[in-house]
Amino acid sequence: MAGKIIIERLEFHGRCGVTPEERKQPQPLAVDLELECQTEPAAISDDIHRAIDYAQIADRVLAVGATQNCALLETFAEHLLTMLFSEFPIEKAKILVRKLAPPLKHVTNSVGVQLERSRLLHHIQDPGPTPARFLTQQLHRLPKGKALDVAAGSGRNALYLAAQGFHVDAIDRDEETMTKLAATAKQHNLPNLTARTIDLERATDERPEFPQHEYDVIIVFFYLHRALFPALIESLKPNGVLLYETFLIDNYLRRHHPRRWEFCLAHNELLRLTSTLRVLSYDEGEHNGSHGPGSAFTAQLVAQQAGPSRLLHEAT
Repeated sequence: MAGKIIIERLEFHGRCGVTPEERKQPQPLAVDLELECQTEPAAISDDIHRAIDYAQIADRVLAVGATQNCALLETFAEHLLTMLFSEFPIEKAKILVRKLAPPLKHVTNSVGVQLERSRLLHHIQDPGPTPARFLTQQLHRLPKGKALDVAAGSGRNALYLAAQGFHVDAIDRDEETMTKLAATAKQHNLPNLTARTIDLERATDERPEFPQHEYDVIIVFFYLHRALFPALIESLKPNGVLLYETFLIDNYLRRHHPRRWEFCLAHNELLRLTSTLRVLSYDEGEHNGSHGPGSAFTAQLVAQQAGPSRLLHEAT
């Protein structure tokens, strides 16, 4: 059963304007959404976990809106559409983005643009890789600065962080993949992304790829090499944040993936491996949008390195 989610006049402050002067200060904006989706599972079960949560959509629009700096409302709206189709199972979207106080002498109300797009058409126009949903959900927790994507693979998360203004080091042992990622970053005009080929599981005690107190953010998605955790933690700057998601043993038992159980976390194991960090968010369970289509059983962690005063105390 198809239905619609409607959000009217979601207001926030954002930077959008043709001139640098207009973009210098955030101005009041409003977004209206009309999203077509399947509503039958939620209607029958009366279960919020089987519905598209409009509160979550609103939070994500606000988070994306706060990070944009666009000349045109059309560009602003396209960024929002990309997020909506990437993170939520909607089939069609109509979006109206308005300036509530436009710098036009004779306009007494608002000005705006309206776009209407199907999922299929949007993917044809924007075929780029989509970031992990957990990363986009937790973006607001990540301190801006230097980021490391460990076992980056195709680089979907590294590209996303680079587009958000982070200086990103992406590392993976697949040389061909890293070469392609570097080319993609150049194509998208992202000089702040560096791709390096590194064998993370080589037999050595030396870990120059993890300099001490180097990174504001370290992300790891669907890669588990337990021996790396001390180096990962040491490479975080004071107050730096580790974002980690990978398979739980439940996924191996229920979905027969990945192919070996050793590649999965036991319950609460991720908390034990990062016990020196302060936990900001932790969840174990079935998560949508984590690894390919459908859901997967994963552990999701956001944890923070101690501040400079505590690190100094521990060192002495």
